[in-house]
Amino acid sequence: MVAPETLRRNLVVSGINLAALKGREVQVGEAILRFTVICAPCSRMEEALGKCGYSAVRGHGGWCAEVVRPGRVRLGDAVQPVD
Repeated sequence: MVAPETLRRNLVVSGINLAALKGREVQVGEAILRFTVICAPCSRMEEALGKCGYSAVRGHGGWCAEVVRPGRVRLGDAVQPVD
């Protein structure tokens, strides 16, 4: 298993299809985010994971998001679409 900080992720979630939320506002803790585009891995993955590291995580980089409303996010906070 690769640690999230190795992949340079700011927020790691599970159990939700983020692609289905593209362009929608989502609440995480007190913050409101909007998922914008797929986050492609950077060339640092070769250094962090070794040869072919970039290719290994291509398509698994998660999503970029813009902060609509800043707020505190804590471990275990739910990720919920804002209706």
